[in-house]
Amino acid sequence: MTILIKNANEVVTLKSTVQGPRIKEQMRQIAVVEKGSVLIEGNRIVAVGAYEQLEADFPDLVRVAEVIDASGKIVMPGLVDCHTHLVHGGTREQEFNMRLNGSTYMEIMNAGGGIHATTKRTRETSFEDLYEKTMHHLDVFLKHGVTTVEAKSGYGLDWETEKKQLEVAKKLQATHDIDVVSTFMGAHAVPRDYKGREDEFVDVVIHDMLPQVAKLELAEFNDVFCEKGVFTPEQSQRILEAGKAHGLTAKIHADEIEPYKGAELAAEVGAISAEHLLVASDEGIQKMAEAGTIAVLLPGTAFFLRAPFARGRLMIDEGVPVAISTDFNPGSSPTMSLPFIMNLACMHMGMTLEEVLTATTINAAYALNRGHQIGSLETGKQADIIILDVANYKQLQYFYGMNHTNTVIKDGRVVVQDGILLKNQLVN
Repeated sequence: MTILIKNANEVVTLKSTVQGPRIKEQMRQIAVVEKGSVLIEGNRIVAVGAYEQLEADFPDLVRVAEVIDASGKIVMPGLVDCHTHLVHGGTREQEFNMRLNGSTYMEIMNAGGGIHATTKRTRETSFEDLYEKTMHHLDVFLKHGVTTVEAKSGYGLDWETEKKQLEVAKKLQATHDIDVVSTFMGAHAVPRDYKGREDEFVDVVIHDMLPQVAKLELAEFNDVFCEKGVFTPEQSQRILEAGKAHGLTAKIHADEIEPYKGAELAAEVGAISAEHLLVASDEGIQKMAEAGTIAVLLPGTAFFLRAPFARGRLMIDEGVPVAISTDFNPGSSPTMSLPFIMNLACMHMGMTLEEVLTATTINAAYALNRGHQIGSLETGKQADIIILDVANYKQLQYFYGMNHTNTVIKDGRVVVQDGILLKNQLVN
């Protein structure tokens, strides 16, 4: 199929001569084409520019193209949500009420809530029920303009359930319009029956789980929760290095609740990204900048937990490439609205309108090793494109708390039209 998106008020291309994730001033350079059009053939972008130029350069394609009139709207790359805990059982609204009454995140976790509560529900939930629930979540993401999403395991803490989560994500990658990128996070917490024997559980992750993840090709990335009371920097390094030996790229939950040198460790092990970073040290930020480690910041988590926000402004100014994500999960960020997260980043982390666009497209794509395929509108890239009901990109955050997504084109196919989901065309 050939599609021509015609005469948009603005086409926000994110095109750049820079290879790799954007840093510093590069994050503000979003390459807007006014009164622009986009030509798509199959699942690839052919060209971006003025309609008259596309008509002159590609007359045969323009003549047969299905035309989408984007007059009065803007066009930009599909959003990339690069940190979620997508597949899980149950909800935890009772913990939200506990926090409103004064309980802390760690107090709730130590009382049997938190990750352990979701682990119990995920173990009890069948593959089929997890699949159907997550399918619904992906539908919501898609209607909010997200075309690629990362999915971490970590609510099993035993091989059977970790495998179940990863297999649900793998099936959804094959059956849902959204691309689902899997991360193994068997080291999300220490199971209760390993309390006092934490190193033994680390050995289980390294020697029992990781080889199976690699053998069955269930994940691309390996993540660990490096936090006081969870996994130490030394234990985290062992897990990440073991994952690398099995071909899994390292990610790390770092410096979320207490400073714990997680950012420093991310740089040391060559992690593609360090995530959360609410209390990352100045030294850790500097080391991440030197290493080119992407900071995946999660303002929804700080908002929901009423915690201090990560120092996004400082990270960008220091040269750290920054991405932002929902951190969709049942305990600390139960939202699937990446547009709302973008607004939080502007209001609470000092990021500009242009920087949040970069952070949810091209930089987020690089945090998933996909910056060469998605994240910008350029000739030859995958046709993941959204059309938004705003007159210019500045209105995206000005009209906050709203979903402006009108049309979503995923891999060259229209999957959301006039805000309505066109039921998945892939085989269920």
